[in-house]
Amino acid sequence: MRAIDNSDINDIKNVFYNSNWRKLFIVGLVLVLVFLFKPWVQVGAGERGIVQNFGAVQDQVLNEGIHFLLPVMQTAILMDVKIQKAITDAASASSDLQDVALSVALNYHIIPDKANIVYQTIGVQFKERIIDPAIQEVMKAVSARYTAEELITKRPAVSTEMQESLTTRLLASNISVDAFSIISFSFSQTFTDAIEAKQTAEQNALKAKRDLDRIKVEAQQTIAAATAEAEALRLQKMNISPDLIELRKIEANLKAIEKWDGILPKVTGAGAIPFIGVEKVLSKK
Repeated sequence: MRAIDNSDINDIKNVFYNSNWRKLFIVGLVLVLVFLFKPWVQVGAGERGIVQNFGAVQDQVLNEGIHFLLPVMQTAILMDVKIQKAITDAASASSDLQDVALSVALNYHIIPDKANIVYQTIGVQFKERIIDPAIQEVMKAVSARYTAEELITKRPAVSTEMQESLTTRLLASNISVDAFSIISFSFSQTFTDAIEAKQTAEQNALKAKRDLDRIKVEAQQTIAAATAEAEALRLQKMNISPDLIELRKIEANLKAIEKWDGILPKVTGAGAIPFIGVEKVLSKK
């Protein structure tokens, strides 16, 4: 192998100092530096970029899209500002000292324009640090103002009060509440049995009341029917004349004659059995 001499070195220098090669070298160096330091950040849908200058959080919040940064000096942290869901369980007590186990679901999101403040004051673990403790405290505070029975019968009002309390509490941390719902209430077995027994008693009482109302209606109907019948008889009696009574007697005697076999009844002793009005009827014939 031939050793490199001064003439070879001069040839290399001439090639390097050639304008075309110098431009290519500069462009290549710039590309290497660009990919090495990556002076841009891409903010995706539902995200915000938190700009830091040597680690110090800036007031600037990057919206969705591509943004250029100063290499080495600036960095960007991406934060999710889409609606997120948190399901939390809590144990509390009602105003009548009944143990209550609640399970709730909360939909929330970071206020986009305040993402830098959230990152600076809370960090990215805001659910564990802010959301869950706030839900626990609100659930206990609200349930303590209702009896165990009211927590069931006034469930919409309880849910609304919890949501309003959470909205006020989390807004102070730049977190917005989108929706809140109570998934379930559960109580001790003793209280659950007592509720079931009370409901059964109320249902039985309601059935008995309905039966009593039905009996009263039937009695009123019977009385009304009897009253109407008595009134009809009264009116019929008022319309009966003496001639009609005499006619009914004659009809009765005629039926008796039709059944007579022609033999007079045998009379013994001093008494006599009268044959009612037979001679009058025969004489009329």
